[in-house]
Amino acid sequence: MIYGFLGAGNMASAIIRGMVKGGFKGEEISVYNTTIAKSEALSKECGVDVCLSQKELIEKADVLVLSVKPQVLDKIADNIKIDLGGKKKLIISIAVGKTLEYLENALGNEQSIVRVMPNINAKVLASCSGFCTNKNVSAEEKAVVENIFSSVGSITEIPESQFSIFGVVAGSSPAFAYLYIDSLARAAVKAGMPKEKALRIAAHTVLGSAKMVMESAEHPWELVDMVCSPGGTTIEGICSLETNGFESTIHQAFDAVLAKDKLIQSGK
Repeated sequence: MIYGFLGAGNMASAIIRGMVKGGFKGEEISVYNTTIAKSEALSKECGVDVCLSQKELIEKADVLVLSVKPQVLDKIADNIKIDLGGKKKLIISIAVGKTLEYLENALGNEQSIVRVMPNINAKVLASCSGFCTNKNVSAEEKAVVENIFSSVGSITEIPESQFSIFGVVAGSSPAFAYLYIDSLARAAVKAGMPKEKALRIAAHTVLGSAKMVMESAEHPWELVDMVCSPGGTTIEGICSLETNGFESTIHQAFDAVLAKDKLIQSGK
């Protein structure tokens, strides 16, 4: 099976690297990018096949991954459909905001189409990706999608109606987490610890805390209670966070991102 990537930007490159690290062979992956240097760099690093045109890529690929920016997809969708020539393929789109309906209208409603939303942590093989499919996608094709994206982290099927919510939880929230880690480290700097050391400690602590939530049987608030001793130091910090609206601030940030996403999708 040949996996064809139309576009070799940061996300596509991260996915390709993850696939190769996860056991896919470089010769199973074909890439076309308008800037040939990016494709050639991936070929040198991962052994992928470099295509010299979009048409060549589409003809070779059994699985076509649309990894171009949404505004670029708008410009080239008609040509993609022409190059498909009515041949059915498994088409995977990671273009932000492009719905299954849009993709079917652009590429043909007879195609097996999957919409995937990975996140930036794919660069370190820790993406949390979500996907949805049109009615043409078989169980075997879903397995192909899961196999590709599990090489760069986790992947979960979700209804398309929840894609905007997923986009906040998995797509935007890494930025929230980065900000929290940096803020914690800066507070440690203020208290006298060197920034590099504080940042490393804060990041490892958040990583371990996430692992606890994923692997323990306890609810997050039960874990909070485990850390908070009666009359101790941690409960003082928790009370300060609650007094200053930590939880409501997160909710407001979530709502702001979701509102902006809906505004963009409405074309305003």
